[in-house]
Amino acid sequence: MIAIKITNVKQFMGKLLTSESFDSFLLEEASICTYNTFMIDGHQNRDFYSTEEWEDKQLRPYDFTTWKQIRPICFSLIKGTHTPTSFKFILHLIPDYVVSILKDQDTTITPEQIKALVLTIKYDGTNLSLVTGTAFHTFVMDKTVDNLWDNAIKQFLAKREIPYEEL
Repeated sequence: MIAIKITNVKQFMGKLLTSESFDSFLLEEASICTYNTFMIDGHQNRDFYSTEEWEDKQLRPYDFTTWKQIRPICFSLIKGTHTPTSFKFILHLIPDYVVSILKDQDTTITPEQIKALVLTIKYDGTNLSLVTGTAFHTFVMDKTVDNLWDNAIKQFLAKREIPYEEL
């Protein structure tokens, strides 16, 4: 797990909310504080779907909503003349991409053992930070995946030319 301070908040927010840069993520949860506090639960709502739709992995491949789907809603809540007082997004890397994180690495951990590679984005009104995290289906002693995920996030930011400082 690492903590990162984003040094150009405006640029980061542009990439997060108005580009496809983070579309490889799912939203677990969002909290956006502007004129109201908006809470978004990223879990897909079983009651909204018919049984056939719920079981259709083409229509609903993940338990969480994709960032691509929810991004315009979050953008509409954040945009305006006033800066949000705070927000927090908990994102999970789409499971299909986990394989590429582990590919050609020296680890005994398999993609099936990984529950989530998590990126928490938090803004407190002044500073914007990212925190990485890993979740497994069972306890594992091997910290290789943690390091691989930390490095992948640093590469992700560098590739998108997002300046940051590691805390």
